[in-house]
Amino acid sequence: MRRGLIAATGVAAMLVSVAACGSSDSDKDSGGNGSRAKSLTVWFMDGSNPPGWTKSVQAEFEQKTGAKLDIQVQKWNGIQQKLTTALSESAPPDVVEVGNTQTSFYAQTGGIADLGDLKKEIGADWTDSLNKPSVFEGKQYAAPWYAASRVVIYNKKIWADAGITDTPKTRAEFFKDLDAIQKKGDAEPLYLPGQNWYFFDGLTIGTGADLVKKDGSKYVSNLGDPKVAKAMDIYKQYQAFSKAPKDKDEATPQQADVFAKGKTGAFIGMGWEAATAIKANPEIEKEIGYFTIPGETADKPEGVFLGGSNLAVAEGSKKKELAKEFLKIALSDKNEAALSKEVGSIPNKDSLLSSVKGNPAAEAAAPAAKGGGTTPLIPEWAAVENAPNPIKAYMTAVLEGKSADEAAKQVEGDMNKRLSQKQ
Repeated sequence: MRRGLIAATGVAAMLVSVAACGSSDSDKDSGGNGSRAKSLTVWFMDGSNPPGWTKSVQAEFEQKTGAKLDIQVQKWNGIQQKLTTALSESAPPDVVEVGNTQTSFYAQTGGIADLGDLKKEIGADWTDSLNKPSVFEGKQYAAPWYAASRVVIYNKKIWADAGITDTPKTRAEFFKDLDAIQKKGDAEPLYLPGQNWYFFDGLTIGTGADLVKKDGSKYVSNLGDPKVAKAMDIYKQYQAFSKAPKDKDEATPQQADVFAKGKTGAFIGMGWEAATAIKANPEIEKEIGYFTIPGETADKPEGVFLGGSNLAVAEGSKKKELAKEFLKIALSDKNEAALSKEVGSIPNKDSLLSSVKGNPAAEAAAPAAKGGGTTPLIPEWAAVENAPNPIKAYMTAVLEGKSADEAAKQVEGDMNKRLSQKQ
């Protein structure tokens, strides 16, 4: 466990810490199955356990098991160092939340336990796209908890003024609508900077591209693949409707702040970014709408990056059976639906997607969940996204006139060096 850390690549995880109670709280000392242990230590990240869900899950767990769940939320800053250290100690937290793209790292280091038996018991119908990041080298090392993805956030007044009466169902219709706004001339059709990397990652998922490939025993860049080039061409078509800088990402400046000025037809972002726009300009709230990023055909939305969190059990936990009881409760259909309803997250089963009804941003995100994906699920990947991200450089190079092949060759040396770093 005392290895280098990887950078966070998904949605920030949250941590709930319960005081450790020593060896007397082990499964063995509590009567065999751990159901009467004094306490269970659970770590979440700030923002992931909303109050209603937390209160309900805690009460259900304590009533069912007789154990106590003492929850302490911790900040994201420095959490990887803290969690890596904690998992290497003799009394680690029993249950931890980890970002979905981080799970392979903790699995590789041996910090989290194999949950294959739990998968068989409660996970037969987990959505494959959400569960995939919980699997490493064919084994189930975590359980999918929730996810979130990007949607189109648009200004209804600008669209109506351009004569648009409905939201697009295909990419071609979307481009047609953006063209109508452009011809109207009163607003910028789309705010899309050149380095909105996670939107681009979604496009590669849509084209079936792999960003890395195996070369013997190591991973190397696969940016030269024609499928990656196809995704970048789609991005370029979108970016042609935007005046945003080609060498900046969506946080420089914050795209929601740009949208808040009321002169932008749409942007592609997380649903919560609408709240940022409303905070900057409360008057825009009545004009905000959402729709699923449309794909090539109406029956299949665009590929999206599914950022989210998994729940895992520490390999060093002395209360693994009790920890699994907690997971059964936290991940039950009832509590998954309650979490989605409270915060608008995407639940871990397709059958629960109706729970987001009434949250317009979540309703727009839900249809793309089944076909979504993540960045490459390998421990070596995190170094690629450390600033300066070579894929962002690739994107800018293409948008500034280089061919996709030239841009790929320009950054592959740096990317391969990062992929070879030991974690």
